[in-house]
Amino acid sequence: MVKFYENSFTYDFSFPAVSLAYFLRYPNPYAKHVLSTDVIDRQFDPDTQRLSTTRLHLKRSKIPPAILKIMPKGFLGSTKDAGQSWILEKSVVDVREGWMETESRNLEWTGVLSVIEKQSYRRTEESASKGIGSDLVEHSKDETTEVTSTFTVLSRFGQAKLRGTRQKTDRGGSKSGINEEDDLPPKKGFFSSWSTSSLQRTIEAVGLRRTREALAKSKDGMNVVLERLRQGGLVGVLDGMRHDRDTAFVREGPWKRVWQQGIEPEDGAEPQYHNEILPDE
Repeated sequence: MVKFYENSFTYDFSFPAVSLAYFLRYPNPYAKHVLSTDVIDRQFDPDTQRLSTTRLHLKRSKIPPAILKIMPKGFLGSTKDAGQSWILEKSVVDVREGWMETESRNLEWTGVLSVIEKQSYRRTEESASKGIGSDLVEHSKDETTEVTSTFTVLSRFGQAKLRGTRQKTDRGGSKSGINEEDDLPPKKGFFSSWSTSSLQRTIEAVGLRRTREALAKSKDGMNVVLERLRQGGLVGVLDGMRHDRDTAFVREGPWKRVWQQGIEPEDGAEPQYHNEILPDE
C-alpha cells in the first residue's frame, strides 16, 4: 500500500532568496519541533556550479495518537523512545540555472510509516527572461519561484512478521498459490477485525493528513524567513533565528533540556523553567 500527494505553489521572491531561505529555515515560529540541524556532507562542483548538501534534522515528533491506538501494546517501547526522530535531507542547487531539488525522509519507525518528500524549486520563466533574480537579498514583485512538492507515504507495518511466517510455512512444504495469510491462526482481541492491509491503509491515511498539515506550516515558516531576509538581510534572518531559538528552548524549559541533552521529559513530569540564555552557535 502506498499513498501519493502533490502540491504546487509560488513564492513571491527570487530564486536565490528562496534557496537561501531554505537552508536558513530552522528555527522559525512554525518549526519549534526542530531541535537541531547538522550538515554531514557538502560538495561544490566547479564545472556545473552546483552545490550538493546532506543534512540531518532532529525533530520532536511523536507517533500520532490515532496510530498509537492501533499498535500492539509495547510495540514502540517507552514514550521517551518515540519522542524524537531523525530526518535525512539531501539537496542539489544550481543558482546559475535557477533550480533546486530536495529530498527528505524519516529514519525512525520506517517499519510503521515511511514518508519521502521531494521538492522542486524553479525560477519562473518570466524571471529568467527578464534576467532578474541574481540578488540574494533584494526583492522585486516581478520575481517569483515555483515549488512542486511530492510526498510518498508508505506503511510496511506487519510485513516483516508476515514474511517470517511465510518462510516458516515454505520450509514446512506449503504449496505455491495458497494464501498463507488465510492459514494464520485466528487473531484475538482488537485485531480480530483488522487485516495487515487494513492497518497499513489506516496508518497511511493518518500519515497523509499529518503531511498536509506539516506542508502548510512549512510554507508559513519559509515566508517568515523570506520576509526577514527582505526587511533585514542576512542580519535580520540571524536575529530572527536567535529569537526563535531562545523562545523555543529558554522559555519552554523542558525542551531546552531536549536540545541540550537529547532527552525528552518524562510524561507528567513537572516542567523546570530556566532563565539562562543559550550560548551563541
